[in-house]
Amino acid sequence: MPDPVRPFLVTGAAGFVGRHLLEHLNARGIPVRAMVRRPEQTADLQALTTDVVVADLERPETLREATRGCAGVYHIAAVFRQQDVTDETFRAINAEGVRHMLDAAIAEGVPRFVHCSTNGVHSNIDIPPADEDYPFNPGDIYQVTKAEGEKIAMDYFRAGRIDGVILRPTMIYGPGDRRTLKLFRMIARRRFFYVGRGEALTHWVDVRDLSRAFELAMDATDVTAEAFLIGGRRYMTLAENAQEIAAQLGVPEPRLRLPVAPMMALAHATEIVCKPFGIEPPLFRRRVAFFVKNRAYDISKAQRILGYEPQQDFAGEVRDIIADYRRTGDLPPAPADWKAA
Repeated sequence: MPDPVRPFLVTGAAGFVGRHLLEHLNARGIPVRAMVRRPEQTADLQALTTDVVVADLERPETLREATRGCAGVYHIAAVFRQQDVTDETFRAINAEGVRHMLDAAIAEGVPRFVHCSTNGVHSNIDIPPADEDYPFNPGDIYQVTKAEGEKIAMDYFRAGRIDGVILRPTMIYGPGDRRTLKLFRMIARRRFFYVGRGEALTHWVDVRDLSRAFELAMDATDVTAEAFLIGGRRYMTLAENAQEIAAQLGVPEPRLRLPVAPMMALAHATEIVCKPFGIEPPLFRRRVAFFVKNRAYDISKAQRILGYEPQQDFAGEVRDIIADYRRTGDLPPAPADWKAA
């Protein structure tokens, strides 16, 4: 196991995954250093660690101080899908930013580096489930640059410049996730509909399981230059997802199904109209693709080599997410006649 006295650096610490990883390591008594991009992000992390640094993947000169004295780096920071981000920025952060972070870690003598990639490097899975050797087929600039960043990291690991591994999380969710809130709200309000038949395969991973996987990957010092898919216990159809969420919310399961081709055409037209004005389109092609792409993975390599095991099934994870949304007021209380499944 790496030196327990020196801190472990978590980049992207202000984000959903980074913050959960900080909470997990903190609860385990492991010293952590949080790296954020903007000074105003530091205050919110003070309860988790007093060791917070401001550094920028696009400014390599800021990164050595962040990595100095660290036992390992968890590299979570990335730019996700945003309408107002240029392709150049995606590449600068998701690809070249990985190189800059690795170079800083090597210069400071950090012994191990765990890089967060994404299942999106594989995109649609034609023959499910996919394992780590499934071909890369990224479908948008985010996935393209994440694949580039993963290749950079793997080249460093294979060359022996630093020990490390890559994690490819499946579809991340969990308590406090703002991105899946829309899905839960639409089902709660009986406004959710399918594009297509709802038969596309989905594979979620609870952010708490992902945090454990990161720790396992850091501790596996005899393993280097490997990639691991990290997902939940099983993949299932989108319709099965919606049915379970609806049952736990105490509302009827969604029934409305719209045809794919017209919705994809509408999404494309919406993007074209909104882009010149810098407006966030209400409908994206990638949102339509959510309903038709298969995301189904074989996680046995992580189970076999890292000892990774998801802690709950999908129903238990959904129960925790709904409870958290209700606690924060993001979802209404359960109906008076609702009975837990």
